[in-house]
Amino acid sequence: MSSSTSSSETRWRGFAATFALAAAGLALALLAFAFLVDPYDSGRSPLKLKPGVSPQGPRTAAASRGRDPQFSGAIFGNSHIQLVSPEALKQQTGIAFVSLIAPATGPRESLVLLDWFLRHRKEPARALVIGIDVRWCTPDASLPVEKPFPFWLFERSPAAYLAGLMRFDVIEEIPRRLRYQTAKAPQRARPDGFWNYEEGYEVQGFHNDPARRARLLEPIQSGGGNATGPFPAADALRALLARQAPDAPVVLLRPPNFVSALPVPGSADAAADSACRDAFAGLAASRPRTTLIDWRIDRPENREPDNYFDHSHYRLGIARLVEADIAAAINRFR
Repeated sequence: MSSSTSSSETRWRGFAATFALAAAGLALALLAFAFLVDPYDSGRSPLKLKPGVSPQGPRTAAASRGRDPQFSGAIFGNSHIQLVSPEALKQQTGIAFVSLIAPATGPRESLVLLDWFLRHRKEPARALVIGIDVRWCTPDASLPVEKPFPFWLFERSPAAYLAGLMRFDVIEEIPRRLRYQTAKAPQRARPDGFWNYEEGYEVQGFHNDPARRARLLEPIQSGGGNATGPFPAADALRALLARQAPDAPVVLLRPPNFVSALPVPGSADAAADSACRDAFAGLAASRPRTTLIDWRIDRPENREPDNYFDHSHYRLGIARLVEADIAAAINRFR
């Protein structure tokens, strides 16, 4: 090998090493900056920052909402409990509620958010409302996740949180976070997390769509298919509550479904639905100040097509009735 070739290879190795060091330094600097500005208001930054976050999806906004000290009650679940209003529950119970729902989520995500909320309370939670839909009926102990969820944001491990910050969507959020922190009157995501999906459905004309009504009247199976157990989501919820909120009032809600989505009596679907209900009824019976409210039944409100957008998404009229049932249950616990 000639001396010129050897010299060239040495220069390239030196360049590669310098580039790698510079890239590592830049990554570490970016990580440190992201940690300090705390893009989703997780409370981990040592800096004194404005509370809250700019308008964003509930998955990430839950980090800020879930640790907000003004709330002593919380609502968990997905879009099937989304229309339950924290403000309405506060008016009827005197308890300040926050909605920590996230659409298209299941028990694994709800348990993570429940853990986050409970570990950020200085005083015991005054009430917990948890939507128990068919996703909670799974026999799969891994509690499968259907849509991406930022589990890293709610991690107890600082290392896991730091690793989660190294992602492109965090980099995208940093400029918005800086604008929020530097603006005199920044636009803030609603602190209590309420998100009225009825407004979106109305804008899209769902209510007046004949095809929607036809689809709604078509029977579907929705029992979950697990007639014999196990029900690991019920076990995980029982364990979490026993560990972190043994005395907290808890309302488990089986959300409303339109009648065509209710199991046909005597069918395999009905057997699965009943088994799942029994699992959570047993959980409620096993602890103090806990109840199961079952709106997944055949009742007049669930037979009126105008009360529903689809088989499992109801309108505000039903939500008001559900809120009254939840509030009455909480008030009975006192």
